[in-house]
Parts: sequence; C-alpha cells; structure tokens
Amino acid sequence: MAAKESYVIVGANLAGGSAAETLRREGFDGLIHLIGREPDRPYDRPPLSKEYLRGEKEREKLFFKPPEFYDEQEIGLRLGTGATRLDPAEQTVELDTGETLKYDKLLLATGGRIRKLNVPGTDLEEVYYLRTIGNSQRLAESINRSRKAVVVGAGFIGSEVAASLRMKGLDVTMLEIEPVPLRHVLGDELGEIYAGIHRGHDVDLRLSEGIAEIQGHRRAERVITSSGASIDCDLVVIGVGVAPQTRLVDGTGIEVDNGILVDEYCRTSLPNIFAAGDVANWWHPGLGQRLRVEHWDNALNQGAAAARSMLGRQESYAPLLYFWSDQYDLNIQYLGHAVKWDHIVYRGDPQEQKFTAFFMDDGLVLAALVVNRFRDLRPTRTLIGQKMRVDEKQLADESTDLKQLVK
Repeated sequence: MAAKESYVIVGANLAGGSAAETLRREGFDGLIHLIGREPDRPYDRPPLSKEYLRGEKEREKLFFKPPEFYDEQEIGLRLGTGATRLDPAEQTVELDTGETLKYDKLLLATGGRIRKLNVPGTDLEEVYYLRTIGNSQRLAESINRSRKAVVVGAGFIGSEVAASLRMKGLDVTMLEIEPVPLRHVLGDELGEIYAGIHRGHDVDLRLSEGIAEIQGHRRAERVITSSGASIDCDLVVIGVGVAPQTRLVDGTGIEVDNGILVDEYCRTSLPNIFAAGDVANWWHPGLGQRLRVEHWDNALNQGAAAARSMLGRQESYAPLLYFWSDQYDLNIQYLGHAVKWDHIVYRGDPQEQKFTAFFMDDGLVLAALVVNRFRDLRPTRTLIGQKMRVDEKQLADESTDLKQLVK
C-alpha cells in the first residue's frame, strides 16, 4: 500500500488556514501539517485594531474555525511551533521542537514581521506594536488606564488604532513622515481628504513629522519628534508596516525580492514549493506586474489558489484587488490597482464623507475608493474588471444609475 502524500504548510494564519481547508474541500486525502509559530489557531487580524481592541468583540469570535474542525478534517495543527530550516533537496522542514517533517509539497505562508523603529526608547513600557492577539490584549489594557496617546504612522493600521483610541476617549497625536497619509495608495489629493477625516475627529495629525526618541522613566512619558517637538503621552503605538518573513528560505535557492517570488500559480523557483499571502510577491497576469499585497482578501483567496495549484490545477491567480478599513463611522473600501492616474472623478461629496473616488486614465477606471456608498461597489467592480470606458460626466452625475451605466 502506497504511503499517503504529505503536504506541509508553514504559517497557521489566514492564508495557511485557507489553503488547508481548500485542500480538504477539493478532495485531497493525504497528510496535512499546518505549522504555526503563534499559540493561537488561525484567526481574523483586522478586528485587532478595531472591535477587539475596543472591547466590542469577544476573543473566541476572532477564530475562523472551532478547535474540533482541525481534528475532524485531519489537519495536523501544530501551534507555538516554528519552522527553523528548509532542505529542498531532501524535501524536509525542521521544527524548533527538533522534529523533521518530510513533504511532497510545501506551502510557505510565513506572513510578515513587524517593522520596528530604531530610535531610543522603544524598549520602554507602554510602547506597543500591533500584530497578534496578545499585542491587542496588552494595548487594550493600557488604553483603559491612559489619557494621552501617540500613534506613529498614519497607514491603515495606525489610522485604525488612532480611530479606536479616539472612540475610547483618549487624546491622540498621530505622526506621519509623509506630507499626507497613505500617499503611496491614495495620492496627495485623496490623502488630504483622508487627513481631514482624522482632524475632524480631533486627532492632532502632524504630517512630514517623524519620531526621534521616546523618553520616560521605565515607561513612555513623552515623544520627541524629528522636528524637536515634545509630546506628553501615556502610551505609544508604532505602526510603520510589516516586512515579508523570508528567513526560512535563506540559502535554499528560492528566489526572493520583496518577498518570495512566485508565478501566477503561486509556484516558487523550486519544484513542489509554493507561497501565498503577505510573504508572496507574485506575477499578476492581468496587470502585467509583480505585487505583494498585505490585505485580508488577498491572503484568503491566494491561500486557496495555492492549494489548488498544489493539487495540479492550472488556474491563474489574477484577482481584482480589494481591501477595506473601518474608522469612526466610516466604511472605506478600495477596488483595483492604480500606481499612477490622470485625475480623480468624484461621485458624491467628499466633505460629507459619503463618496466614491474613481482613479481615471484615458476614460478607464483603474481603481476606486468607496466611502460609505455600498451601492456603488458592485457596478464599480464591473467597471474596473471589464476595463470599460465611461463618460466621466455620467460617472460623476448621481442621477445616473451606475448599474445602467455598466450595462
């Protein structure tokens, strides 16, 4: 009797969990080993900066599946366990427990590691980074005993944390090194609107301003900015992004460049090894370029796509990119991918914080930012996905039914 095939997934996160679930759903009856460095089974990270941080969501509701799911599906879930060495020639993965796992196929879903600031004082108490359930729990406890906070970084994580802190009643100062928040995603024009949203909720947003030092006796008491300003605080949250976690593939011959390089089928440069999620820098055939995307929707869908590729399905992973963020009473959703554009067409009034902004290039909608306008989502997805040329006046005219425009 032939031995069962063994698939190893390094990363018990959204991408890795999605891959394991997809393998079973698609009929794979071999061994599945799902390896996770964190002590918790796969869970939902977005609430960590929002509902869970504010105490509005119970811990158990963060998890995608109950514990018994992994037993029922015969998925060997190993938590609190790290992969320390990969040997592609022997097709083995060594674990920090001393165990060695043999694989027929391997998925690397190692995710990202927090980018840490190299400035004095980041080792003081009441200085936080946010990536895990434990990080969020400790920050939540600090919020309950604090009045003033400094948030470093006005990207999505920093902005969501700042919004949550304000909603909990703290005075918040947010520092951003760029001249507008999210400049690399939204550009200057929308970045200014985004800045206005936070200032409208009484966040002291300081742009083109970095951090030089955190001072205090054992705990954070003040932040010294790059311009020399001093800001008193009870806690500091640093949110300056994550870097792809590629250390496991060092010296293996797997190609790395801003993540693990994979093709449109999630395959690395070595046979039988795949990658997905935050760590994967993949070729998007529809856009004709490489992308590394650190968002929930991509992790879920690319994990599933990688699983199908492991099973021998030749299905290109070429999604319409999508992500969302909730801040204050705003639901912010972004569709598509725009690196550069001619101009922006607005549908609705940005000052009322209920609008859709279309990133235009010669009559084509490349991407869209949809703020509190749920009805615009589906037709906008069609506009972008089918690369339809549209009359910009009709696009901006709210009397025009977008669904009819798409037809």
